[in-house]
Amino acid sequence: MPSYSDVTLATARLLLRPLAPRDVDAVFAMRSDPVVQRYGSHPPWTDRQTAVDYIERDIRAMADGSNVQFAIERREDAAVVGTCTLHSLDAPCRRAEIGYVLLPPEWGRGYANEAATAMLDWGLVHLDLNRVEADIDPRNAPSARALERLGFVREGHLRERWIVGGEVCDSWIYGLLAREWRARRASS
Repeated sequence: MPSYSDVTLATARLLLRPLAPRDVDAVFAMRSDPVVQRYGSHPPWTDRQTAVDYIERDIRAMADGSNVQFAIERREDAAVVGTCTLHSLDAPCRRAEIGYVLLPPEWGRGYANEAATAMLDWGLVHLDLNRVEADIDPRNAPSARALERLGFVREGHLRERWIVGGEVCDSWIYGLLAREWRARRASS
């Protein structure tokens, strides 16, 4: 698999770049916040070392091409405001899952849409993906709206799929096909 360690994507307001050790405080701030992790796949982190280990694993995964995750850096001040990822890469099926996390003060500013659009443009071309999926908690209405604005279609409801911090949660599965994305981008 190719390495993604040197990939960066630029948008009007954001730079998407590989996570680096200097991002540990921003990543820990996101992943330790109970508001951010309310609908996440793990409880809030309680130890900063978890962020250090996470970034080290991510750096290795980017180098070996098994995962693509970017820090979302605001260009005006170089502040890391979130992360955006394509994970569960399945090369034979040309499929991946998308995820994104933003710090609460950055919600509602369009950063998730801007970052995900850049990630989808890149992934559908450079990774030759045919399908991108998202798995969200049905109670996470803002994330559902963000996916639908991007053109994702809700395809399924998986009951009691996750148990996070002892809480049983359902999943909504969204899908986006490359041909749908290309048609959407051509018409905008």
